[in-house]
Amino acid sequence: MADPALFEFLHTEMVAELWAQDPDPGPGGQKTSLLVLEGMGFRVGQALGERLPRETLAFREELDVLKFLCKDLWVAVFHKQMDSLRTNHQGTYVLQDNSFPLLVRMASGLQYLEEAPKFLAFTCGLLRGTLSTLGVKSLVTASVAALPACKFQVVIQKP
Repeated sequence: MADPALFEFLHTEMVAELWAQDPDPGPGGQKTSLLVLEGMGFRVGQALGERLPRETLAFREELDVLKFLCKDLWVAVFHKQMDSLRTNHQGTYVLQDNSFPLLVRMASGLQYLEEAPKFLAFTCGLLRGTLSTLGVKSLVTASVAALPACKFQVVIQKP
């Protein structure tokens, strides 16, 4: 994929542009901006899901698909693997990145912690879009307790 610095710059500009439209948006404006970012990530995830898997038949179980996200997809996008993958074996997975590249620059102060969700929306969409292309319907949310670490919770929705 592209140079990590270029991707980070593009992502930062997308977030800045959506928040620049209304410098002090109310809760409704923030939700719309997050949905736009998540939608953009979803479309990119769909495209990556179509291009990356070499042996989609090897994904016989959900866990194999999530391992693919943590290894192959994460390396393609962020040039590193996800740090951990956990599951409750009931359709909920937690993917943890202890040094998430899109949050590393913000890690210098606690004042940026409340800004983190807008930098995670695109990636939530990216994960959900890739899963969708691979035939897995899901709900993806993200949380940050301490920068630059973050967790992505993936809940598989059964048909």
